[in-house]
Amino acid sequence: MAKVIAEKVQEQVQVDSPKMVEIKHTRTMQDASGNDVEVVDYTDIKSVDEAISQCEAHKANLEAQLTEVDAELADYIAIRDAE
Repeated sequence: MAKVIAEKVQEQVQVDSPKMVEIKHTRTMQDASGNDVEVVDYTDIKSVDEAISQCEAHKANLEAQLTEVDAELADYIAIRDAE
């Protein structure tokens, strides 16, 4: 699933209001003619600080998973090369 991220323009800009982002979660489907079209599944609107925090947490999770996969791969290679 792809994402389209853009700054959310606010109607009334207040000095203390945080910047907002709009995240459109999209996917590709085929229309009746067989052409690929992008369809918006849903849209999130959140503060940019919250979006950054969530993205950093997701990155840390992926890095932890990558470390586990690297260790697993090393085990498989060691078994293959053992003689």
